[in-house]
Amino acid sequence: MSVKYTWIGHGTHALEIAGKKILVDPFFTNNPATNVSPDSVEADFILVSHGHSDHIADLVPIAKRTGAKVIANAEISGWLQRTQGLPAEQVHGQHIGGGYWHEFGYVKLTIAHHGSGLPDGSYGGNPAGFLITVEDRKIYLACDTGLFGDMKLYGDEGIDLFVLPIGDNFTMGPDDALKAVKLVRPKAAVPTHYNSWPVIEQDAEAWARRVEAETDTKVYVLPPGGSIVI
Repeated sequence: MSVKYTWIGHGTHALEIAGKKILVDPFFTNNPATNVSPDSVEADFILVSHGHSDHIADLVPIAKRTGAKVIANAEISGWLQRTQGLPAEQVHGQHIGGGYWHEFGYVKLTIAHHGSGLPDGSYGGNPAGFLITVEDRKIYLACDTGLFGDMKLYGDEGIDLFVLPIGDNFTMGPDDALKAVKLVRPKAAVPTHYNSWPVIEQDAEAWARRVEAETDTKVYVLPPGGSIVI
């Protein structure tokens, strides 16, 4: 089964798997890296890695309009029900290290070293990444994180696509992202979370050349809105 991955821009992603549309960290309003309107986005599922506004700015209106099921950690899941008006049947809480078979595949929440405060100041629990298994394919979305050695354990699963930040300042920068690729050893990688603002400007093409010179990983430097199929 093929999986289509799209980098919408900044830390927002989309996957199409078995006819299901999966949106990850919906940030469209005031996102300088995309011209996509949140009103035009369709989703069957929404994955939420953490509570920062540049990852959940449009989560609630998209979820309410589309009826998409939201998958997030227990704290964010509870917040969505208590304060944002989403019904319990539309929210699926998980936690780091725990996985669940959803309609489109198996989703495990991974470690991420970052913050997770919610826009209203509520506690957002621990940030996470996502390890998604679809039949014989594995996609690792690191989401917002610093480098950590246990990435190697996720790599031991055999990763087909590794999506990781390279912007620095808020997340891994190019040097640490290269180390992350060496730990994970994926077949393919896509750099994200860069060039949205001056503080995270990076030369992704130069980073890709370094990765391909030092590893066996193929790097796809996608423009915002660009896609690959694995």
